[in-house]
Amino acid sequence: MEHLERCAWFLRGTLARAAVRRYLPWVLAASMLAGSVLKELSPLPESYLSNKRNVLNVYFVKMAWAWTFCLLLPFIALTNYHLTGKAGLVLRRLSTLLVGTAIWYVCTALFSNIEHYTGSCYQSPTLEGVRKEHQSKQQCHREGGFWYGFDISGHCFLLTFCALMIVEEMAVLHEVKTDRSHHLHTAITTLVIALGFLTFIWVLMFLCTAVYFHDLSQKVFGTLFGLLGWYGTYGCWYLKSFSPGLPPQSSSLKQDSYKK
Repeated sequence: MEHLERCAWFLRGTLARAAVRRYLPWVLAASMLAGSVLKELSPLPESYLSNKRNVLNVYFVKMAWAWTFCLLLPFIALTNYHLTGKAGLVLRRLSTLLVGTAIWYVCTALFSNIEHYTGSCYQSPTLEGVRKEHQSKQQCHREGGFWYGFDISGHCFLLTFCALMIVEEMAVLHEVKTDRSHHLHTAITTLVIALGFLTFIWVLMFLCTAVYFHDLSQKVFGTLFGLLGWYGTYGCWYLKSFSPGLPPQSSSLKQDSYKK
């Protein structure tokens, strides 16, 4: 337990910092551009992480939103209830997950449609021999063909959005103070470690996507959608009164106390 406590303490002091929330978007964007240039000019040798069937990609990235949703749900519920004690405010903050789900669904559907309407079916990966009789990606693959269209990087979008959402929600840890005797201490500590581990995976796999997969333009659009999803919510809408709101801060807690 001592090792877990130290790990949670380190993550609290790292991911909950305002500097991380401020600079992580820039770090992700710069890493995407640098990795893409490296991929074009001096490709890295093949590795385990360059294989799409690696464990992290198959069991984590492919279900990135599900992992993020399932860990943020109890984290937001416990930390926000611990600070406010109001079920209504907790439900309001949990609605950020519904907003995130809507963003994930709309963007992935949009990417799929763009790939469909800009694509064609080919006989080989070298884009030889167009199969005009196959008008959809599913039909093309079913008949052994290769579909090629403008494939906006869903990995870049989702990993950017999930990582930024996690660090935004972990800002609440500045206000959450519990000791080992508190009944929520173990649960919150475990969730902090799990979310920190998840953030590390998202950033690592984002870097792998940058240096191994997709064209530059596809990664630029994917990352841009992820940044817009984050900024449009946490940077704009959640600052308004008619929104799920930001994680509780000292100022908002004092205002609620005064209103009582």
